Amino acid sequence: MKRRLRELLSEVLPPEDLACVYNSYDIIGDIAVVRLTPASEKYNRAIAEAVMSVHKNVKTVLAQKGPVHGDFRLRKLEWVAGEDKTIVVHKKCGCAFSVDVAECYFSPRLMCERMRIAGQVESGEVLVNMFAGVGCFSIIVAKHSGVLKAYSIDVSPVAFQFMRENIRKNGAYGKVIPLLGDAKQVIEGRLTHVADRVLMPLPGKAFEYLPFALLALKKSGGWIHYYDFEYVSKNESPVGRVMSKVVKRLQLLDVDLAVQLGRIVRTTGPNWCQVVLDIRVNSSSR
Repeated sequence: MKRRLRELLSEVLPPEDLACVYNSYDIIGDIAVVRLTPASEKYNRAIAEAVMSVHKNVKTVLAQKGPVHGDFRLRKLEWVAGEDKTIVVHKKCGCAFSVDVAECYFSPRLMCERMRIAGQVESGEVLVNMFAGVGCFSIIVAKHSGVLKAYSIDVSPVAFQFMRENIRKNGAYGKVIPLLGDAKQVIEGRLTHVADRVLMPLPGKAFEYLPFALLALKKSGGWIHYYDFEYVSKNESPVGRVMSKVVKRLQLLDVDLAVQLGRIVRTTGPNWCQVVLDIRVNSSSR
């Protein structure tokens, strides 16, 4: 984002309405996705024109109506301006990702985090990505590390098809292995004790799926990258809260572990944060 939305609209909207505008927006390829409130919806064209005036590459502006919802983490999107489309190619980190933003979850705000993980993967490692979406994490790891295999699981048939296309588009055949299904069932059926490293980039379900992340790890242990959303009041630590509940859960599962890093990946709303924990599991008996 070159400029915040309220700054862009300060000369167009009256001050009392300007406060109702979400200040941030996403640019995915040549599509901009803006958040609208009931109060700001009447200014949707002005908002779209402001974004397109700054981002000359943007061909489409879509409005997100409400939060991400459902098992497939979809946004309810409405066309506002430009070309009427939802399929786009997003280029970042030397990779290109095809995605239908109405039918697949996609966040351009996690690219730095994906590169951070890629930088930790050692040559010859086997990775299991439990919630792979259209393949961003796995393909970036394949592009920027010496990973041997990256097993990439997703339950959404649409996301799975885009993942397969992105593997082809980025020349990741043989390294990134797309698997359709629920991560619990896929790990139990095919990926028990194969992984040096497990990714859990679905904050809404990661806590529930922790036992299956352990099951995917080699018996000698490995790494779990755990993501969660946390709401905190003033002076509370979101990292501390996530760490406390995850460590308690793993200790109940009799896991020898150490949290090597905990940090805020991004803020997602007032008092809401996305947190990542890098967890070293020293052995796995599950």
